[in-house]
Amino acid sequence: MTEKQLQRQKEREEKAAAKLAAELARTESLMVFERKFGDLGLVCGIDEVGRGPLAGPVMAGAVILPKDHPILYLNDSKKLSEKKREELYEVILREALAYGIGTASEQRIDEINILNATYEAMREAIGKLPLQPDVLLNDAVKIPGVQIRQIPIVKGDAKSVSIAAASILAKVTRDRLMVEMDKTYPGYGFAKNKGYGTAEHIRALKELGPSPIHRRSFISHFIPEGTETR
Repeated sequence: MTEKQLQRQKEREEKAAAKLAAELARTESLMVFERKFGDLGLVCGIDEVGRGPLAGPVMAGAVILPKDHPILYLNDSKKLSEKKREELYEVILREALAYGIGTASEQRIDEINILNATYEAMREAIGKLPLQPDVLLNDAVKIPGVQIRQIPIVKGDAKSVSIAAASILAKVTRDRLMVEMDKTYPGYGFAKNKGYGTAEHIRALKELGPSPIHRRSFISHFIPEGTETR
């Protein structure tokens, strides 16, 4: 190897080391709440995805991470690429002490409204945990009907590794479901839009009418009331 090649290799190694150090520091900054409440016992992050779409369920994730074994590159799921979310999903399943996923269907959303359906999905996610948490770190909300101590954190999925992990689990699970729904109900672009109200989705909704997984309470602005389900 020439001197020039050795120098380039050294520069690459130094750059990689600096990048890793920066990520370690960033991850440590996202463990403030976990460290603050860790003395109380198991800390669980809670987050939801799918409050805004016109179709499909709302889902919630609950994740308990090991105290001193941080997972790098966790972040708000919306800020990560699909590939990175998929990679982290597998890491979270492997490394988490416990996790649970809860869901509330589009029919349930129509019955009790999206906020109450979100709370229902969160309670289900907590109930599916194989371990009982002592503290819940929630993304912005306080969940009714839960006796465990709750710490609402505004924009928590960008401030807490546990909430970020919950966000990723819920997001990947829901996205995979919507890809499958695209096969069952073609024409709306669910695999691409995941049920969100893109221009193409709204155009298809007007042309095809609603599918069984559309939220009737969300689509009244786009189709006449009483339109038959496809």
